[in-house]
Amino acid sequence: MSMILENITKVVAKECHIDNISLQFEPGTFNILLGRTLSGKTTLMRLMAGLDRPSQGRILIDGRDMTNIPIRKRDVAMVYQQFINYPSMTVYKNIASPLRLARVAEKEIDYRVREVAEVLQIEALLDRFPNELSGGQQQRTAIARALVKDTELLLLDEPLVNLDYKLREELRIEMRDIFKRRNSIVIYATTEPLEALTLGGNTAVLHEGHLEQFGATIDVYQHPHSTRIAQAFSDPAMNFVNGTIESGSFKLGDTKPAPLQHHLKDLAPGSYQFGMRPNHLRLQRNSAEDIEFQTTIDLIEISGSETYIHIIHNGHTWIVQQQGIHTYQMGKQVHAYIDPAQLYVFDLNGHRVVSPGHDSLEQP
Repeated sequence: MSMILENITKVVAKECHIDNISLQFEPGTFNILLGRTLSGKTTLMRLMAGLDRPSQGRILIDGRDMTNIPIRKRDVAMVYQQFINYPSMTVYKNIASPLRLARVAEKEIDYRVREVAEVLQIEALLDRFPNELSGGQQQRTAIARALVKDTELLLLDEPLVNLDYKLREELRIEMRDIFKRRNSIVIYATTEPLEALTLGGNTAVLHEGHLEQFGATIDVYQHPHSTRIAQAFSDPAMNFVNGTIESGSFKLGDTKPAPLQHHLKDLAPGSYQFGMRPNHLRLQRNSAEDIEFQTTIDLIEISGSETYIHIIHNGHTWIVQQQGIHTYQMGKQVHAYIDPAQLYVFDLNGHRVVSPGHDSLEQP
């Protein structure tokens, strides 16, 4: 089953929630909708599920127009952020409920329930009720109920957001393996760039109802089409500095001119925005090619096994991401460094010109 969204628009009370989005999903693919809150992820999923209808455009499944077909007549399952389970039913009956509605034979129901419970490691919980489960176990039950239907379209709307960090990490890895075994179209919404990278597949970046970019997840991450995508698909967000290109050299802010080489060698003279990922910025020099900035430490954040150092350069705040736990004195002047081979280049309108790993300039 393939699914095509054709110029989908959704307007609610004169406000555009989805603006002319076209996408195509193939069977057996894992697809991520990445965007901040209110970017349109849930609205788009509800349209795909048949819970809402678009104001304009069509939804085609295997060439058939399904735009106005309600969810009960579609082969679709959806998992939400909340742990939506039937409190009066055991885990077994919760998982079995969609199969019983479909009048599947009891022997087949038992086989499929126990199979999916084993995959999600809840086979020992089948006789319990939802209020006897932890949050992670409840969400596994909800996911199992969606998986057991073996639908052609599986929609997951930020299903791990209400779980603690350890459980999220555990379920991400498990779900990636589970979905590899299916021939369904799987669509997974998240606000977290790291989650998108962990899950892989394809990623559609959404912003205020607009589709910004769609492609293989690693390609979208490594080669964002715009500064907006570069910021959305980076956590912390990408740092930016204005710079200029002159014949044979470039200059970032008030740094010393450096020779054009690597992927920068064909840049035309002019003004640009240069992007630097937080994990590429460093507080120590690694090579003679490194660009050096004079900066001041403004804030230190320690998160787990990483340290985020907020530095100020010419009135702009950047973030340096370091592995391990580090302490620095607030207000201390330090040098920050970037390898030119890791610079992203955008024009002054925010469109990508060239990115690391690309040997040629972006074509207009």
